[in-house]
Amino acid sequence: MSPFLRIGLSNFDCGTCQACQGEAVNPYCAVLVKEYVESENGQMYIQKKPTMYPPWDSTFDAHINKGRVMQIIVKGKNVDLISETTVELYSLAERCRKNNGRTEIWLELKPQGRMLMNARYFLEMSDTKDMSEFENEGFFALHQRRGAIKQAKVHHVKCHEFTATFFPQPTFCSVCHEFVWGLNKQGYQCRQCNAAIHKKCIDKVIAKCTGSAINSRETMFHKERFKIDMPHRFKVYNYKSPTFCEHCGTLLWGLARQGLKCDACGMNVHHRCQTKVANLCGINQKLMAEALAMIESTQQARSLRDSEHIFREGPVEIGLPCSTKNETRPPCVPTPGKREPQGISWDSPLDGSNKSAGPPEPEVSMRRTSLQLKLKIDDFILHKMLGKGSFGKVFLAEFKRTNQFFAIKALKKDVVLMDDDVECTMVEKRVLSLAWEHPFLTHMFCTFQTKENLFFVMEYLNGGDLMYHIQSCHKFDLSRATFYAAEVILGLQFLHSKGIVYRDLKLDNILLDRDGHIKIADFGMCKENMLGDAKTNTFCGTPDYIAPEVGTHCLGGPFSAWCAEAKCVLP
Repeated sequence: MSPFLRIGLSNFDCGTCQACQGEAVNPYCAVLVKEYVESENGQMYIQKKPTMYPPWDSTFDAHINKGRVMQIIVKGKNVDLISETTVELYSLAERCRKNNGRTEIWLELKPQGRMLMNARYFLEMSDTKDMSEFENEGFFALHQRRGAIKQAKVHHVKCHEFTATFFPQPTFCSVCHEFVWGLNKQGYQCRQCNAAIHKKCIDKVIAKCTGSAINSRETMFHKERFKIDMPHRFKVYNYKSPTFCEHCGTLLWGLARQGLKCDACGMNVHHRCQTKVANLCGINQKLMAEALAMIESTQQARSLRDSEHIFREGPVEIGLPCSTKNETRPPCVPTPGKREPQGISWDSPLDGSNKSAGPPEPEVSMRRTSLQLKLKIDDFILHKMLGKGSFGKVFLAEFKRTNQFFAIKALKKDVVLMDDDVECTMVEKRVLSLAWEHPFLTHMFCTFQTKENLFFVMEYLNGGDLMYHIQSCHKFDLSRATFYAAEVILGLQFLHSKGIVYRDLKLDNILLDRDGHIKIADFGMCKENMLGDAKTNTFCGTPDYIAPEVGTHCLGGPFSAWCAEAKCVLP
């Protein structure tokens, strides 16, 4: 790929122009990239791309070719100021190479003035390692928006590590031996043994993974309790019709000796899959899993009956006569609202996560009471889109009944299911429910859903995010950074007291309200039940702000959030 330069323009000095005119200069710049061509009239430069008008303290990319030049013209909005200069991109790239890939120079403009230019040299798709080294200091330090990344969710079943996978070719399930239908991520595939299954068949896997934990203590203990060890008798086989591997589910390619066939049960596998096949010769995993599930449900029902019988009889003390206690079971309080299979109500608004925490403030109580009804999207007027990402969109909405403004986060159900982010969505909803207990967390008023989308109705924060403000002023002064850091610390301490670790702290997720106080937003990557010495083992977050131990795949905890905050307020 062709190399390119990432160029930033800042610190324009108009020289003697301001003194001569006697008024303020409000300059802007235009960038023209021209190509060197041979024509009938001789050598000349032709502009093939449109003129760029980059804002001050921002960056743009310019590819490097021999003979390509960049003309920079500075114009004034308030005065008649026109200055220009021409830079050869190839010479600028050579200067960057000699200075470890970056340079900073003052460009002398004609007829007057000068300008500070920063440039970095990149090779597309190959200089990502060098890019991270240069972004730690100077003009380019953490001043660009970047999306968060998250490791694929791993389902641990019988030592298998199943992840949602897109199968580019026809694939069959190794459990039920039926075709895996779908358009996106059709099913699960084990990262250790490559076994492919339906998403619905994940509870029917009875064989241990052959690619991991073969001789572990847990595996040996499991074999002592419930041992299935029926090895296959594989032999090389010539298939005369298209046949699919019954382990990884893909086609057996070739004209002859395409795979192996078991003499006993007739199982067909690739040569590469032979060592990864579990010893389940002649065993139907689907029927076996259904039988085991029926036995387990029978045992649970029996234990439930026994516990109810013991509760009615009351405790019996040894050596004392049996007496009937007059204790009664506490009545079950039904939870209002329609319940989903996960146990979460999407149709009812929040009633408060902790009713013993004391009465809410009058203003908050009035605003939340106004929303104690079943809402739908038609109750709001959507004015504009505030943000967009892989999760969905955030809209500025006006509630028709009270003319109040809210920020509505719309999540696409199909995207949530395809990316296996159901649990992340539910975690975000639960954390937003707790946010009412702290002033520096974004508050949520209610949730509702349609056939295609899930909606979070949250407070509208019109102060922008810290990424916008740091791009405007380039650097926070000490008092301002200390103020923001103190409020972020209070918000993180509250989350940590609830056993929640915030794993995507960055400037984009720290918003400002109308009074200038911060609000932490976007709780989709939070981790619950992180009390004591509990650690996380999922690689997620934004690379520029991620903690060092997470980047090296070590276990992370609350310290990861403090590391991210240090990078936010001390760029």
